[in-house]
Amino acid sequence: MRHPSLRHPKPLLMALRRLRWRLAPFAGPLALLIATLALLNLAAPARAERLKDIARWQGVRANALTGYGIVVGLSGTGDQNLPFTVQSLLSATARLGVLLPPGINPQLKNAAAVIITAELPAFASPGQRLDVTVSALGQARSLRGGTLLMAPLQGADGEVYALAQGNLAVGGFGAEGRDGSKIVVGTPSSGRIPGGAAVERAVPSPFASAETMALQLVEADFSTARLVAERINSAVGAGTASTEDAVTVRIAAPASIAARVALAAQIEMLDIAPAAPPARVIVNARTGTVVIGGEVRILPAAVAHGSLTVRITENQQASQPNALGRGQTAITQQSSVEASEAPSRMALFAPGVALSAIVDAVNALGAAPGDLVAILEALKAAGALRAELVVI
Repeated sequence: MRHPSLRHPKPLLMALRRLRWRLAPFAGPLALLIATLALLNLAAPARAERLKDIARWQGVRANALTGYGIVVGLSGTGDQNLPFTVQSLLSATARLGVLLPPGINPQLKNAAAVIITAELPAFASPGQRLDVTVSALGQARSLRGGTLLMAPLQGADGEVYALAQGNLAVGGFGAEGRDGSKIVVGTPSSGRIPGGAAVERAVPSPFASAETMALQLVEADFSTARLVAERINSAVGAGTASTEDAVTVRIAAPASIAARVALAAQIEMLDIAPAAPPARVIVNARTGTVVIGGEVRILPAAVAHGSLTVRITENQQASQPNALGRGQTAITQQSSVEASEAPSRMALFAPGVALSAIVDAVNALGAAPGDLVAILEALKAAGALRAELVVI
C-alpha cells in the first residue's frame, strides 16, 4: 500500500515548500555539508587503485639500446693513448676520407671511447628523439665539453634502431693540482644528451596484431587476477576477460586498431581494490632496517629481552715504604670487574596480533633494530610468526 502523500502529490509538494522555506537561512552551510558528504562518498574506496598502476599490457614495453662511440673536444681529460681509442678514431676519420700516414700514432688527450645507452619506448616511430647516456670506457677523467660523434645504437638482436650524436651535458666536475691532489664532485666521466638519438627503425608490437589482448599484473596474485577479470567483465561486458594465471588476464580484442586503443584506455582507468598482499617481514641485515607488512600475524608467544654488561677497569697505584723501614717504591695493579644486567622485560603476544601491537611490544622491550631482527628470527623459528621472513 502506497503512502498517502504519494497518492496525493499536492500535500507532498506543499510540505516540501514549507521545508525549503524553513531551511532557507541555512542554505549556505547546508550546501557545504552536502558537498562535503558527496566528496566523502566519492573517496569511500580508500584502497581503490587504477588498473594502469598495477598492471601492464603484454608486449607494450621499452627495449634497451647500446652502442660504442667516440667523444671528441675534451680539454686534455681524454684516454691519452689507449690502443682501442686510437683505432676507433682512425676508423672514424677514414670514413670521412682522412687517412693518416702509417706509423703515426696520435696522442689522443682530447678524445675518449665511450659506451652509449638508451631506451627505445614502445610504439617508437622513425624520427622520434631519444635521450642517451654516455659513459667513459677507458681512462678519461672527464667528458665535460665533449661532443659525441655519430654512433649506431643496437638492440639485443644486433640490429641498428637509432643513431646518436650531440653535445654532452655533464653534471660532475673535477680539479687536480700539480702535487697530485685532486677533488672530484659527482661523476664527470658520465653525461647525457637530451634528445641525442634519432629512431631509425620501429619495433613491431604484438598489441596490434595479436588475436587477443593480455593484461599482466606487476605482482603475481591469483586473487587480484580474479578481481581484475570480474571488474572488466562488469564494466565492458560479460565474457570479455578471463584469468589465465596469477599474472595474465586475457581479454577479447576487437579487430579494429582504433577499437583496441579505446578498449585499452577504458580498462586502464577502471578502479579496483587489489587483494591483500602476502604477509612479509623484510630485514636488511646490512643497515638494520626492518619493514613489517600490515598482514603479518603472530600466534600466542612470550618474548623476553635483556642485556648483560661486563665492565673491567684497571687502576695502578704506587706503594711507598714506611719512613723508618727499608724498601723501595712499587707499582701495584688493582683490577675491578663489574657485571650489570638491564632489567629483562617480557612481552606477551595475543593470538592473531596485528602490526600495531607488534610495534608497541617491541618498543616496550626497548629493542634496537639489531635486536628486533633476532626477535623476529626467534619467533619464526618457534613457528609463531605467520609471515615470510625475507633477509636482503
